[in-house]
Amino acid sequence: MEYKTDIEIAQQCQMKPIMEIAKKAHIDEAYVEPYGKYKAKIDPALLADTGRKPGKLVLVTAITPTPAGEGKTTTTIGLADGLSRIGKEVTVALREPSLGPVFGVKGGAAGGGYAQVVPMEDINLHFTGDFHAIGAANNLLAAMLDNHIQQGNALGIDVKKITWKRCVDMNDRQLRYVVDGLGGRVNGTPREDGFDITVASEIMAVFCLATSLSDLKERLGRIIVAYTYDDKPVTANDLKATGAMTALLRDALKPNLVQTLEGTPAFVHGGPFANIAHGCNSVMATQMALHMGDYTVTEAGFGADLGAEKFLDIKCRMAGLTPDAVVVVGTVRALKMHGGLDKKQLNEENLEALEKGIPNLLRHVHNIKEVYHLPCVVAINRFPTDTDREIDYIIDRCKALGVNTVLSTVWAEGGRGGETLAHEVVRLCEEETPAFTYSYDLNDTIEGKLTSIVKNVYGGAGIQLTPAAKKQADRLTELGFGHLPVCVAKTQYSFSDDPALLGAPEGFTVTVRNLKVSAGAGFLVALTGEIMTMPGLPKSPAAERIDVDENGKITGLF
Repeated sequence: MEYKTDIEIAQQCQMKPIMEIAKKAHIDEAYVEPYGKYKAKIDPALLADTGRKPGKLVLVTAITPTPAGEGKTTTTIGLADGLSRIGKEVTVALREPSLGPVFGVKGGAAGGGYAQVVPMEDINLHFTGDFHAIGAANNLLAAMLDNHIQQGNALGIDVKKITWKRCVDMNDRQLRYVVDGLGGRVNGTPREDGFDITVASEIMAVFCLATSLSDLKERLGRIIVAYTYDDKPVTANDLKATGAMTALLRDALKPNLVQTLEGTPAFVHGGPFANIAHGCNSVMATQMALHMGDYTVTEAGFGADLGAEKFLDIKCRMAGLTPDAVVVVGTVRALKMHGGLDKKQLNEENLEALEKGIPNLLRHVHNIKEVYHLPCVVAINRFPTDTDREIDYIIDRCKALGVNTVLSTVWAEGGRGGETLAHEVVRLCEEETPAFTYSYDLNDTIEGKLTSIVKNVYGGAGIQLTPAAKKQADRLTELGFGHLPVCVAKTQYSFSDDPALLGAPEGFTVTVRNLKVSAGAGFLVALTGEIMTMPGLPKSPAAERIDVDENGKITGLF
């Protein structure tokens, strides 16, 4: 069998015109704004005008990621195509990829193999310009903040208490900490500054949680950018920046419509990281997908301790969503890495390593079933090197928790390899009723909510606030933000805040070193461990292998 790269498979796909995809999703052409032949933005007025009831919502999450790979987005797309193959009307709701991972180490986020969304190159690069608009809105606010200080500082902003950073959608460690405003009085006020990657900007979170243009505008206005000399918050409204920011985001807010390799309608919109942000596509795209299909398959970044926790505790809480079923994706190879094996040792059967690593999968499953009380299935992406004994071991261990395990071969077979999983998902949706609960009570204290997440979801002993974080928690409570949900920024490589603790560690304490409010998004952000909001490029970035020929054909994307 000839091996083909993801981009080669995507480029050989005979895509259907976007109007045909829109028709398949019951979207009248009056709401479709084409971006070329195969992409479109959909007018949000569709949500108000459609008489269709929302369908079933299926969340795809995964085990704690390893270099061996899990294939969560690939499974999401393959499951949707599998549902379509068994006769269901289905839509997909995904995040847009950030250029940071595309040019860095992780690659794009359009799926893989024969389970992809297309046009793959467009989606992984500039797409419809949404991220550029988000970055522009972020940086406009930063420019207006510094200009206000330059023009007399009528609000009394303390330059040592500025919390707003500039952003760029690129892994660029050089910009984490900078000093700007140099060159004399006419060039600004010298101060310490820094950049976040665009997907960590609060504008991205606001964008993804907004339910309408007016809601977006209200949320943008509440964003806190700094504090005054007497410690009062300064907002985007105070700087009179809200209207212009909303204008920059007007068209970006319209959800994007594309298709899978097999022609399933896919809404790809918004893209916050799940380790440093809330890790879900936009509420508007999810709502639109739900109304346009009988089944909507969506994914949340990284494992159930990160993306799924934030999807359930933040997005579902704010948007009034309840998943009808959850898929937890894993691989034998990744579980053996959690059991202590090196990546080079994964091709040989090793039940001992699998036994040591499987508690990671079981904890993720436990979280979905026993913490959030949602119907669950485990999907194992099968590799040729996986043995029957290894697969049977996982099936038996999951069965003890009352969860079925299904083998998935969507990477190699597309929707056909997802049919068995599709049947199990339909069974869960039709036969089991969610008793959905959150992992913490909003009325608890900030420390109490963080402790609940660590104990209930991570399996740890509790939290430790640094003196600075304790002071921040007290101040945020005084300002009236103590009732907000919490978005924890932590490593994706462990349940703990230490990326070296693999498997399912216990008894650990999570250190919270910084707390801040994202008042526009409507949540608090807790920075733990050594997590950073501006990643860096690896020694050999993927950008070195991306090229384009004289005909405009791109190679090297994955």
